[in-house]
Amino acid sequence: MPKPSVRAFIPCFLLMLAVLLTGRSSALPAAAQAAASVASLPRIAAVPAELASRHFIVTVGAAHSPVFHAVAGYYLLNFEITGPTRITVTADDPHYWDRGVEVQPMRLGIRPQRNGATISFTVDGPTKLSITRPGDFFFNSEMLFLFANHPPGEMITAQTPGVRYYGPGVYHENIDAHSGDHIYIAAGAVIYGSLNVWDVHDVTVSGLGTLIYSGPQDPDTDQGWIHKRNWHVIVMDKARDIHIEGITGIVRSRTWMVQMKDSHGIVFRNIKIIGGSPGNANQDGMDWLGGGDTLVDDSFFRAADDVFAMQGNWDGYTEKAMLTPGHLVSNIVVQNSVLSTSISNIVRLGWPRKSFESHGFTMRNSDVIQMGVGGCGTPFALFEIWANPGGKGEHSDIHFDDIRLDNWYSLVQLEEPNPGVQHVDFNRIAAMDGMAIVPSTLLGDVSGVSFHDVNVSGTEQVTSDAGIPLDVLDGAAEPQYSNGGEAGFRYSGGMIRPNRRVKFTAPRVTGVQYSWSYGDGSFATGRVVRHAFPDDAGTLLDGSGRFRVLLSATDAQGHVTWSSESVVVSRDVHKSVKLHMPLPGLGPVQPPDLRTPNSLDGRKLSSEVQSKAAAAAFRRNVAGYLRVPVKGGYTFTLFTSTTASLSVDGVRATSREQYAQVCGSEGNAVQAIQVSVVLERGYHQIEIRRGAGLENAASVGGAPVIAWEGPNIGRALVPASNLFHRSNADQNASSKR
Repeated sequence: MPKPSVRAFIPCFLLMLAVLLTGRSSALPAAAQAAASVASLPRIAAVPAELASRHFIVTVGAAHSPVFHAVAGYYLLNFEITGPTRITVTADDPHYWDRGVEVQPMRLGIRPQRNGATISFTVDGPTKLSITRPGDFFFNSEMLFLFANHPPGEMITAQTPGVRYYGPGVYHENIDAHSGDHIYIAAGAVIYGSLNVWDVHDVTVSGLGTLIYSGPQDPDTDQGWIHKRNWHVIVMDKARDIHIEGITGIVRSRTWMVQMKDSHGIVFRNIKIIGGSPGNANQDGMDWLGGGDTLVDDSFFRAADDVFAMQGNWDGYTEKAMLTPGHLVSNIVVQNSVLSTSISNIVRLGWPRKSFESHGFTMRNSDVIQMGVGGCGTPFALFEIWANPGGKGEHSDIHFDDIRLDNWYSLVQLEEPNPGVQHVDFNRIAAMDGMAIVPSTLLGDVSGVSFHDVNVSGTEQVTSDAGIPLDVLDGAAEPQYSNGGEAGFRYSGGMIRPNRRVKFTAPRVTGVQYSWSYGDGSFATGRVVRHAFPDDAGTLLDGSGRFRVLLSATDAQGHVTWSSESVVVSRDVHKSVKLHMPLPGLGPVQPPDLRTPNSLDGRKLSSEVQSKAAAAAFRRNVAGYLRVPVKGGYTFTLFTSTTASLSVDGVRATSREQYAQVCGSEGNAVQAIQVSVVLERGYHQIEIRRGAGLENAASVGGAPVIAWEGPNIGRALVPASNLFHRSNADQNASSKR
């Protein structure tokens, strides 16, 4: 029987006192928990004192608790609920939420109520949430993860026969699984160590407890790939028929987190894997070094590298290790999960010079709430195959179905010299907000790629390469496009003030049912609906007035497609200015026309010539006028790899600190800056200021690239025909006025 630390033997009266002070029934001993009825829910997993933080206090129903300080700036809490439950979060700083709050996944439509340092909202049932201040998803951000779990199907105690039981308390040991084991890590149990599933079969690991791995890895170099016991929070080697459910894994050192080599018949269900290290790298969520036959269901990942990576082997970076052929990876399904990374891809397959084969990967019904920005050789994406140069191996039957993208960088980067990649399907992919920051790529021996019901503009499904945008290079076959026409909607234009009823209209498609989330915490069903927004604070409570309206369309077969649009609500409208003889383009420095070939409309911006031209054009501030076609609320986005600010009629937003690309890729990542404002039809001032002290322009971007979204205008680059600057005649007329 495992032996807990002294902390696990707290006298009973102290345990009872903790319950009275915190309201947490899960602080009771395991035997008392077993006797508790489901009617006592919600229950919050006990947080050991050495890990508890009052940075946030969370109340679930009537129970309340400090949070678990997991790693870096990440906090979490596990609890059990069965149905609709009210949740409140109180920060220790009374001004913590002053600049807003974002609850993800976005499709849930949760917009909290705020009262000073406290936010509150209701969840319908078990779910997995990320709560941040708007835009905080880089590695140095503060993030709160709330995991609302189903209660266990069976009550397991220390007396349950045939179970290795870890009750509430703190343990310092590595767990070595044996064939036939059932290892139970109860809610409130915290184990500092690894779970080693090494050359065993028929193992079950369950419970709502937590594993914390903090190993000896050098924080400044990559040693995380080493495959051995006690080097990852969960590690498998030649394991078969393994079922892991409910537990949380936290990694505090620079190492890959869940690593499997040549293992088969693996099920992960309702696991939560979170990594953070000062190096912000080499913390893959889950890796397959050969093997497969894996199901990942209803799980949460916050990685500091690729969330999922498939490679046939990995024994280091030496020439011999790179050229050693790897084993087959096959039959992997990821579903019903929430995925986040501070850097890198959501799914990566392959590596330059390495050779192996893979067949059968499916990801479905999952939310990508944060994706890495920048690139490592190639830009980060939802799915990347990076075998160029020198990689070999056939990869086929790869499917992405019903994936919602809250934040994203690019959709797909497939670079395979030969032999090749075949049969890659993207079905019902929806960008819930924002547009591609850099183009996607198909390069080399890539064929059989298809896009069906892919919507990245918010309202229009993709019908061509330009709609993604996508580069098809070096012999890659053109992809196929198709759509069912259910996505997209329109809304009544003009100025939208609080409490003004707005009409929303979806397409008329037989057999389709429509559901709306207005971004203000309210919902509706029907093809034609009317709604009045209660205020002008916006979905994120950031004062922008921008509400993210989502529409889901469900057909007779139960397939769901999504579309989204920003609706800007305001009490004020910005008047237009009069221009008599405007000149095309922004001034005083005319940037390159980024809507021509070799630009963002479907061409890479990474060539040396393009980046130097872009950088030269953005050495100084640029300003001018944009022509707005109709009165209404608009959201403008500036894409830039330098520190910059965007101003529309004096409403200004500034980029965050720069985020360097990795793996030797030149320059900084491209980022997006947004301004939302209500404008009259006509000409309005626009200005872009570049920050001082940045002499080195990024290799991607450099010149201002501006997108807009407005009344029935999907997310797209502002046409060159809508950008102007004053002529001498206009300047003279203005001075006389």
